[in-house]
Amino acid sequence: MTPQTDALGDAAYLDAGQSESTVGCHRSSSAEIGIGQARALNLSCSGAKTATSWNSSGHFKPGLDFYSDAAGNMGQALALQNFASANRVRMVVVSVGGNDLGFAGIIATCVSKFMTSPWWSPSYCKDSATVATNFSDTNRAAVASRIGTSLANLAKAMTAAGYAPGEYSMVVQNYVSPLPRSADVSYPESGFSRQSTYGCGFWNADLDWASGTAVPAINATISAGIAASGVDGIHTLDVASLFSGHELCAATTQKLDSTALADWRSTGAADISEWINEVRTVSTAFSDYYIQESLHPNYWGQLALRNCLRQVYNDGAVRSGSCSAGTGLTAAGEPAVTVR
Repeated sequence: MTPQTDALGDAAYLDAGQSESTVGCHRSSSAEIGIGQARALNLSCSGAKTATSWNSSGHFKPGLDFYSDAAGNMGQALALQNFASANRVRMVVVSVGGNDLGFAGIIATCVSKFMTSPWWSPSYCKDSATVATNFSDTNRAAVASRIGTSLANLAKAMTAAGYAPGEYSMVVQNYVSPLPRSADVSYPESGFSRQSTYGCGFWNADLDWASGTAVPAINATISAGIAASGVDGIHTLDVASLFSGHELCAATTQKLDSTALADWRSTGAADISEWINEVRTVSTAFSDYYIQESLHPNYWGQLALRNCLRQVYNDGAVRSGSCSAGTGLTAAGEPAVTVR
């Protein structure tokens, strides 16, 4: 890895010493839950959905349920119940829904269509049958219902662990918008360098769909899920605009190897950096990156989210909030964030 490469390399996800506590869950050492004001347990899992499942590689993906088996696998609700029974939990933070709506698979389709159709006759993923099905009113309502059940499961877990309502706070976080609109992207859509060189292989029309339609639809589905949960007092953490100006390939960012900065941690690097990982392709399979990191928050993005969450935790007086980015770093080395 070069000194300009973000950030923690192949040790980023070794949350159990020299291994992952749950293989393939990719619980990063810079994950936002590490706010530092209290002990934190990260139960999140890359690629997980509302219900427990296994992916195509055979990796266990714990859902927000009470699943358990003889191998010791358990759903996140059950894991929370066990932890909360032995530890004083003040805040439970949830981000769920994007995988149920198939967003990652749709993004892969977008990149494939960019790479396999010419610029003078593009094929758009926004027009695909998968998008029509996944983002239909019927499917979004079904996902909202599953989100509601998941949030109710977490409340049941806390009750089973001995907590009364009001003795802890649940915070439901929505999704950042990872891509700029076409008017704000740095690189032309003609040719294939937008993907092969810069890692943002989307046609302009698909950029506009992702930022203007898909992410708002996902976040609206999450809001509907909160309403469907029947759980009182849920706090919300709105991060939809937090990465504004730091989206992948946004015109307001620079690739660090095109600057005079010597290192990704150099002064000012966070202000001009993308806070989203480039879209990985099979060509990066043997690098320090995992393909599934694509379009997820990178080191700076995770630390911006951590700053936001810390302010919402508010020394234990948990509140709702909407986050926006400022400039510079805090004393903790995190991107400055304002929470309203």
